[in-house]
Amino acid sequence: MQPNPNNAIGVFDSGVGGLTVVRALMERLPFENIIYFGDTARVPYGVKSVDTIRHFTAQITQFLLQKEVKLLIIACNTMAAVAAQVVRDLSAVPVLDVIEAGALGAIATTQRKQVGVIGTPTTINSNAYARAIHQHAATIRVYSQACALFVPLVEEGWLDHEVTRLTAQEYLRPLLAHNIDTLVLGCTHYPLLIPLLRDTVGPDVRLVDSAETMAQQTAALLEKMNLANPQRLAPEYHFYVTDI
Repeated sequence: MQPNPNNAIGVFDSGVGGLTVVRALMERLPFENIIYFGDTARVPYGVKSVDTIRHFTAQITQFLLQKEVKLLIIACNTMAAVAAQVVRDLSAVPVLDVIEAGALGAIATTQRKQVGVIGTPTTINSNAYARAIHQHAATIRVYSQACALFVPLVEEGWLDHEVTRLTAQEYLRPLLAHNIDTLVLGCTHYPLLIPLLRDTVGPDVRLVDSAETMAQQTAALLEKMNLANPQRLAPEYHFYVTDI
């Protein structure tokens, strides 16, 4: 059955990071209603077991489907890496995920075909980004680095703290040694660190924020499936969290 175009887009993440995707959607699709779910009680996900992440992801998916959303967006790279199929199996509505969006953004950005990816340990260990990139462009070299401390630092609000700066330098040193020209921010928390990351990688490395690509993908899908909201009214935004 075709979803109702007036219904909201459902976006979910392990915490507040997915709001970077929501902001991009608001700018690109100003008439779309959005329901956001952030699992703030159980963040971070990137250090949890795959079974636990799949279980939590199924719970969130069912919650948003009960809200009759017309489209689901997995805004958490960790969930997308290990639990995207769980969402697709449960959902009768279309599902988009940030890993595919980030991979397409990287392919469009890189010139020397040397791409770095940073993400949570679970995302990096899944190799999901390398697979997604190589599915479309087999000749690109992908170098990955797990950055377990970034999500807690962002959730703490330490976006321009000396501790965060030193942490970034330590994490990114191995990637810069490979002479990358593109860095994929493989976690929706990381765009909040863009000024600091730009300072760390220098002007020769371009940053890929999957939020922008996700907004473009969403707009294209809504148009293709005739799901764009026909009403030109101020949209409704609802935000749910499991803790403060």
